[in-house]
Amino acid sequence: MIGSALRDGLYSFLALISLAVVIGQVVVLIDAALKREDAYRAAGKLTKPGWLIILTVAIAANLLLGLLFTIIGVVVAMVYWVDVRPALKEVSGGSRDNRRQGPYGPW
Repeated sequence: MIGSALRDGLYSFLALISLAVVIGQVVVLIDAALKREDAYRAAGKLTKPGWLIILTVAIAANLLLGLLFTIIGVVVAMVYWVDVRPALKEVSGGSRDNRRQGPYGPW
């Protein structure tokens, strides 16, 4: 009885972790989709369609195939988030606040 409750709690915890991973991967996919195509080339990174395909396949594999692909999907999302995204922001002009710059400063 105690073992069953412990097992059920562990499964619930793992289900929450898996849900958080999928949500994180979807956020990364949306971020990649919203970036400009030319920014990927200017940053010297894989093309936008390439990243969208990789991230979509990682999400699908995570949902359909389980734990090993969850780990691979997390690694793919982290590579995009810590390597590609900052490079794209740098090429695109940084944060959204920088877009409101006029010739003499912010407007």
